[in-house]
Amino acid sequence: MAVTTKELAKICGISRTTVSRALNGHGRIDAQTKALIIETAKQQGYRPDLLARSLVKGRTMCLGIIVFDISNSYFAQMVSAIEAEARKNGYFLNITLQEKDKRLEIELINNMVDRRMDGIILCPVNKGRKFSEFLQGLHTPLLVLGNFVSDKIPFIGINERQAARDAVALQIGKGYRRIVFVCPPLCDAARGNIYTHQQRILGVADGIKDCSGVDLAVIDRWNYLELLDQWIDGRVKTSFFCSGDVFALDIMSYLKRKYSFLPPNIGVMGFDNTRMLQYFVPSIATVDTSINETGRLAAMLLIKKINGESIPKRSFASYRILDGESI
Repeated sequence: MAVTTKELAKICGISRTTVSRALNGHGRIDAQTKALIIETAKQQGYRPDLLARSLVKGRTMCLGIIVFDISNSYFAQMVSAIEAEARKNGYFLNITLQEKDKRLEIELINNMVDRRMDGIILCPVNKGRKFSEFLQGLHTPLLVLGNFVSDKIPFIGINERQAARDAVALQIGKGYRRIVFVCPPLCDAARGNIYTHQQRILGVADGIKDCSGVDLAVIDRWNYLELLDQWIDGRVKTSFFCSGDVFALDIMSYLKRKYSFLPPNIGVMGFDNTRMLQYFVPSIATVDTSINETGRLAAMLLIKKINGESIPKRSFASYRILDGESI
């Protein structure tokens, strides 16, 4: 059984209050006495009772994050950035996955509240007024990442619509006369929150509208690889602009398997600039959505909210359009 502060006080021949001052770094205490207590604590294998400390301070020093999954490298990278910022500020991060299941998401949020998370970061699949009211009624500091819920809930992301518009401008500037926007999540609009992807297709439409003589097609099915060949005719310079790097990688791999090279007059562009792109040749053009910056910003703002500071209702990280050999 671990030694307690009461037992440390008895071993050192001093009061329990003095032991507490030494271990917690507060209050006045003689330097020699403090060194004795800390050394004795190490020798005796003392471990602080974090549950008792949280009851005294009213903080668990734990944050919760709920994301779709971590098989998608975007979420894995995002969680890593959030965890690093949380740890830097003395917080432990609890990670759980809702797998795009709306009922499971509600259950996980309630579980995190019941387990006294100091704050929650949510990549939501739910949406609408009732969901917003549910989140507001939790009385636990919370913000959403990527998918907007309402003006009542703090939101962190990038200007997805403008980023997509700028990416289209790059493709049109390279002579592409047809943009095929590949966005399978669009077919899930009735089943969940796909705000991010909806903003991206709005940006694509904006970009096409800005330039006459450019056609827009949309692939909004999960069997998108089966639908590519109808656009590969060589007559019209066509770019497959993907609402996610994972789709762009799939398409590039498909084209290399079928044609052994990128067909003439065909380009591919992704979105997010996930780490896995660095391993693919040729280099794939994409939109850098500052995943690490966004994650750090989310953790930083949540901690500010926990500390009682006001934070903006909408916060935007930067983005960059990255050219590549694929377009």
